[in-house]
Amino acid sequence: MNGDVVIVGSGHAGVSVAFKLRALGFKGNITLIGEDIYLPYHRPPLSKKYIANLADEGRLYLKPESQYRSAQIDLRLNCRVNVIHRSEKQIELEDGQRIRYDALVLATGARARSLSEEQGGRAKNVHLLRSLSDAKRIQDAFTQNKNLLVVGGGYIGLEMAAVARSLGLQVTLIEREDRILGRVAAAQTAAHFKNLHQKHGVRVLEGVGLKYLEQSNDRVEKAGLSDGTVIDVGVVVAGIGVTPEVKLAKEAGLQVANGIVVDHAGRTSDTAIYAIGDCASFAFRGQMIRLESVQNAVDMAEIVGRSITGESVRYDCQPWFWSDQYATKLQIAGLNLGYTQVAVRRKNDSSLSIWYFDQERLIAVDAVNDAKAFMTARRWLSTGQSPDIDEIANESLELSTLTLSEKTDLVT
Repeated sequence: MNGDVVIVGSGHAGVSVAFKLRALGFKGNITLIGEDIYLPYHRPPLSKKYIANLADEGRLYLKPESQYRSAQIDLRLNCRVNVIHRSEKQIELEDGQRIRYDALVLATGARARSLSEEQGGRAKNVHLLRSLSDAKRIQDAFTQNKNLLVVGGGYIGLEMAAVARSLGLQVTLIEREDRILGRVAAAQTAAHFKNLHQKHGVRVLEGVGLKYLEQSNDRVEKAGLSDGTVIDVGVVVAGIGVTPEVKLAKEAGLQVANGIVVDHAGRTSDTAIYAIGDCASFAFRGQMIRLESVQNAVDMAEIVGRSITGESVRYDCQPWFWSDQYATKLQIAGLNLGYTQVAVRRKNDSSLSIWYFDQERLIAVDAVNDAKAFMTARRWLSTGQSPDIDEIANESLELSTLTLSEKTDLVT
């Protein structure tokens, strides 16, 4: 198997597909291009152990530099692709150099959304978290300030609040919607994590947005909130979502709709170009979705690697995610899009599971300090089996004893 493969993006997805190609026996040239200045690294620990000083930088790296050399992967860091020349099957770098490809893989990821300039989002002590460089700046800011404002009550915001409290900062977290985790979890999950953070001393304000950041010498000193409150601030971290990096694809004329649209094999509207990871939009249960997770990046890389090497493949997405906050581990199996009802199983105050159903079909589970529920849910979801919701809600019944029904009407 020969030819030239160019991979744009040196995150988990890009690295995974490069090494997958070698594992499959691909003998051609592989060029892996990344804008980051660092060797490719794990991103999930950035908002958890790294900023909390519990993980050394060296342990973040996906692979040592020597492994790229031994696998004959041409890793180009601090390098930007400016243009895709589809008709010539070439990409053009920022310095004008062109590289030919037989297959091009876009693993461009996503970028963090910023606060607006009108709100004060350009101030020096306002931070986003997407890269190791971002994490280093936040880590430094946390050592020099005691009052943190977290804007956004999603998982990144909650993880940042937990880390900051572990380091002794005073934390206010604001969420403009009615509750935290409003777009990603049921009210029961949100209530558990709100209570958890409040017990650890975080001031959680729901239904409260940011109006302005008051600055002096390009640094925020106070924040004006939508409820009229003004608070002292030493550092701000915004966790208000991400936007897929689709500029290259869009300018190249590829189909883009909340991500780079791909088929069941990861191919874009140009069959020589693939997209994987956070930037890719694919069909799942009858709708187009994007997933921002390591699992999705690795699984899509597997599919695309096999497709490039000539296999007939179809991506069977089995989502799972996790979040660590304080001593609490949340593990999520499946995707709760379109859920119609929820059942809760509670072991104790710190351990519970929230089961999402679309009518009578199990579609997702949030497992809080409950690895057994998580693993059971993953198994059932992978085989298309569903428990009865009334039995799930009956905490006296063991999961292993529940009656399961086969669901053959899954839409992918």
